[in-house]
Amino acid sequence: MNATVVQPLGANNATQNFYSTPTPSPPPLSPYNFYAGLPNTSYVWYPPVMDPLQSPYLQAHSMGKDMDSFSGPEDPPSSSASPNSHMLGLDGLGSTAPSPSATTETRMNTPSVPAACLACRGKHLKCDGQTPCSRCTSSNSECVYVASRRGYKGPRRGTARNPNKRHASSPARESSSSADGPIMLGCSSGGGPMSSSIASSFNPSIVLPDNSPGSPFLAPAPSPNSNVAIYRPYGGVDTSNMVLNHGSHVPAQVPVPTPSERCLDSFYHHFHAAHPFVLPKEYLLRIAKEGTIEPLLAAVRWLGSLYIEAGPTRSSFFEDAYRLIYEPGRPKDAFLVQAMLLLIIGLDGSCQQEKAREILADVERISVQIGLNTRPFASLNGRGNPVLEESWRRTWWDLYVVDAMIAGVHRTTNFLLFDVPSDVALPCEEYQYLSGHIPQPLYLEDMEDSDFSGEDREFSSFAYRIQCARNLGKFMRVPPIFGPEDENLTRIEALLTNWRLHLPEAKRDAIYKDGRLDEMMFQAHMMMHATSILLHQPHSQLDSSPTRGVNSCAPHASVPSGDSFNAHTKHTIQAANEISKLVTHRVPLLSHSHFFACVVTLSSIVHLSKWALFFVPHNDDNLRQQIRLNIGALAKLSQVWTCADRASGQVKGVAQEVYRVKKQSQLTPQYWLGLTQEEVMNSIATDESIISEIENMHSIPAMPNLMG
Repeated sequence: MNATVVQPLGANNATQNFYSTPTPSPPPLSPYNFYAGLPNTSYVWYPPVMDPLQSPYLQAHSMGKDMDSFSGPEDPPSSSASPNSHMLGLDGLGSTAPSPSATTETRMNTPSVPAACLACRGKHLKCDGQTPCSRCTSSNSECVYVASRRGYKGPRRGTARNPNKRHASSPARESSSSADGPIMLGCSSGGGPMSSSIASSFNPSIVLPDNSPGSPFLAPAPSPNSNVAIYRPYGGVDTSNMVLNHGSHVPAQVPVPTPSERCLDSFYHHFHAAHPFVLPKEYLLRIAKEGTIEPLLAAVRWLGSLYIEAGPTRSSFFEDAYRLIYEPGRPKDAFLVQAMLLLIIGLDGSCQQEKAREILADVERISVQIGLNTRPFASLNGRGNPVLEESWRRTWWDLYVVDAMIAGVHRTTNFLLFDVPSDVALPCEEYQYLSGHIPQPLYLEDMEDSDFSGEDREFSSFAYRIQCARNLGKFMRVPPIFGPEDENLTRIEALLTNWRLHLPEAKRDAIYKDGRLDEMMFQAHMMMHATSILLHQPHSQLDSSPTRGVNSCAPHASVPSGDSFNAHTKHTIQAANEISKLVTHRVPLLSHSHFFACVVTLSSIVHLSKWALFFVPHNDDNLRQQIRLNIGALAKLSQVWTCADRASGQVKGVAQEVYRVKKQSQLTPQYWLGLTQEEVMNSIATDESIISEIENMHSIPAMPNLMG
């Protein structure tokens, strides 16, 4: 018989293209696998051009039986087919199953045909096996046969397929890469990433920004029946293309994230860890279905848009958030407080400090009115959800900390919430909040009495951050300090020293043991060093007049030069050095709160004052490196925050002015007294290289139109 054999497209080496090494053949699929949500569900992709061999009926059976004999409805395909498939109507395209007696009688009277042509197979009609067959002759159709796969057992184990060998058809058990069967893209029983061109709200091919255990960005694995769409965060890796049919790339139909979805992902990827009071993403999306938190969602999108190229949607997100917050009749609840707090942080970092202070005054009033500062608020408004209760506690304390930092770095407000009575429980650790395992909360009095109670209790990093904010508030409430020996100054320094001395070993650094950043401890150390500068700088020997041009974060504070290098000068310089050391942590600078830019600016003022005051050529190198470090940090932070961009320009300008004055001083012989010619030449060369680098260090401008 001269049957025409058609080679299925991609059958030659499709398996080798998909798998790097030969793998055991997967078990045959049941017809039940076409129903999503049932056990062992497989996601399949059908080629766009359907022919008789690519019908769902043949797709299902090609996974588990031979296709060599198909003689019509009166001759069932095989006794090995699942009996339940007849009851489900899966044995044919709308055909009904014959009775057992009719089947037996037909098999006894009808001779079997070794093969059926494609036309007869597609119509489920008996074929006489001729070339061409009588049916194709009468209908003037092309009569095409495929080779039989009867007796084929699949590839031998441990042997590689010959890429140059032509195969008549793909084996049934290799249908995951065959063109004549369903193509399963990356389907894994272990729950690994899969790709599918079937439109679905669940898209498991998305790559999250960090899959490490305990990552704050790791989304929970959704079930196949989940209706919540997961979208690729901005900057994620696209792995949706799979190799099919001789190495050609066929992209899966991955849903393209909308601007709102991209900004939501950006918020959780870049910002949430710095001010972690908003619910974790999966919990927020559940509550968002109720449609009662539109102001919060708009504020979240606006904050997320600051880190990505969002175009005109950035201004629209801010306008939506601001309008919804002050919408007449808007309920005053804790979700509204969260939305307003996000706007305050974003506006302050965008140099819109006056607008931020206006919203701050409003949100402080609303918080006290609804009782957010009271102990029972979390349980009464937590809906029985421990994560939501924890979010309310964090909202109050983050508002408290933000109020402290705005007052400390700008020195234009007075930290109003410091005087508001509060008995809210302390927040837990970050990994506990993100995982949903909320422990029994502790309270501020437990922390303050821990050294005397004898109880060995562990407090969260967030709690130590709150302690630093309280120390800053106590400093701001002391009467005017008239001199370096004032007892009020000594009392505040005792608070700062005790905070450092009683830190647990695990909290002495802002890095976890596994190398991840502990942002809450980072901010705690940052606030403690900034408070030390604010306390000691006015009584130090450091003349601040050379740095009068650095006023992006706070107005210039005049500090006259002292007569000697006193203890307050040492405290001030050491605190500035410690702030510069925070820059060296091997973590992305943009993961920090924008308040770090203002603290780095405060440190830079100290460095520049010292550089202008002490002209000691052989002792300048460490100081110059500190200045370069701070300028580099501000340049990096300016990619997002306008306040950092403005501060970077001012610090560079002062550094250039100090260098110009120093160059004038170098013309006098007394400047180089006691130095060798080699030391003089090295000092001049180092100065010139550093100032040249500072002049050429262009910060990346912050994204404009943050508010529209």
